[in-house]
Amino acid sequence: MAALLSGHIGPWTVDNVLALPEATSQIELAGGTLLVSANPDVPHQRARSALAARLAQAAEAGAAPLEVLPAVPVLMPDGLLIPDLIIADAAAAAEATSALDAGAVVVAIEITTPSTRMSDTVLKTALYAAAGIPHHWRLGLDPAPRLYLERGTYVDRLVQAGETTALTDPFLFDLDPAALRR
Repeated sequence: MAALLSGHIGPWTVDNVLALPEATSQIELAGGTLLVSANPDVPHQRARSALAARLAQAAEAGAAPLEVLPAVPVLMPDGLLIPDLIIADAAAAAEATSALDAGAVVVAIEITTPSTRMSDTVLKTALYAAAGIPHHWRLGLDPAPRLYLERGTYVDRLVQAGETTALTDPFLFDLDPAALRR
């Protein structure tokens, strides 16, 4: 992978990133700069699967025309990000091919790790807001599961283990983050 990336000359584009072969790392693009992170570990994947299942069930129960998708490339005004989960317009998702436009994303969800905490909390939060994505949620797993719910101007609302989300937008969703760690 390093040889593939080091042979590139000039700023990276969305088309360059989408043309890369599948690898053992996740590659995103912000302002012509590559953001490379390792593929998620097992606890991360388990939390993502559990959260995706609960969100999909809530969307279906509320008859929301939304779809919950893991690790979908999202075209941003200045790059390409891959949130851990998105909640997107179902019709737009059905028509998408290699990436989904940010305008179709209702919620971008990141599961933070020590190596991604800074980019998930600072950089991606700013990029999601600039793209007009209405909600950005961050799930932290250590020391205990906690969910940061952000809307619009992305003011944090922290939901810790033992508390519940009690959300009504984009659909009814009530979850204690502790349920995401089995």
